Amino acid sequence: MNGRTDWTAHAVLALGALLFALPVWLAFAGSTQDSAAIARGDLSLLPNLANLGAYPRALIQGVMGTRPVWHMLLVSLGMAATIAVGKIAISILSAYAVVFFRFPFRRTAFWIIFVTLMLPVEVRIIPTYAVMSDLGLINSFTGLTMPLIASATATLLFRQIFLAVPDELVEAARMDGAGPLRFLRDVLIPVSAANIAALFVILFVYGWNQYLWPLLVATDPRLDTIVIGIVRMIGVESQTDWSAVMATAMLALLPPVAVVVLMQRWFVAGLAEGEK
Repeated sequence: MNGRTDWTAHAVLALGALLFALPVWLAFAGSTQDSAAIARGDLSLLPNLANLGAYPRALIQGVMGTRPVWHMLLVSLGMAATIAVGKIAISILSAYAVVFFRFPFRRTAFWIIFVTLMLPVEVRIIPTYAVMSDLGLINSFTGLTMPLIASATATLLFRQIFLAVPDELVEAARMDGAGPLRFLRDVLIPVSAANIAALFVILFVYGWNQYLWPLLVATDPRLDTIVIGIVRMIGVESQTDWSAVMATAMLALLPPVAVVVLMQRWFVAGLAEGEK
């Protein structure tokens, strides 16, 4: 019975992996084929490895008047890294204040943060844009990243981690003369290191895939992210360089995949600790 169950589970997992990998394979195969053939619907499942010219063309020259792909990758990389690091830093500090400090309206502050979980980005997009406009941050890297840094989800996660810290450890640190910043640096951050790594991976991918906010706040082509760039490459369907578009899509996959692969061990450890 167990052998049959294992076989079924592996078959379902293999089918799921195939369904996820098929679009990526189609994009890779299309990046090596003629754009006119792709536009006609003659997309072969077998890549033509002798025709990889779309990659250097998109990477260095750009497509359909867009910036070179290497430039858009750098913008996306800076945006994703800034959002991930900023969210983690602000969430750690806010959770630390809510858990370990006693000040008026402490619970009220936490519940205000918690309530923002119920407000998706689309609901806050107009007032957020108005604030950025009043501050003169439209078409700036600050305006591109700052509104996406605050994170109620990460604050709630770190709050739960900090609540699990034994009172004895807090008292021992206080008796050793550790101030608030030293306690945070030497005790809390090492304790939550695996969770920080897992959260960094999730938030990096979140920042990398942003579309709506960069589309609204950054009309300057120099601030185009790779996601916006792919959309701009698709003009009139009959004139679209589909091989270059698919090559760009493959290049856009590399940084988030690299982050996940390099941090896989810490990512799994952080998820496992979060379930305890």
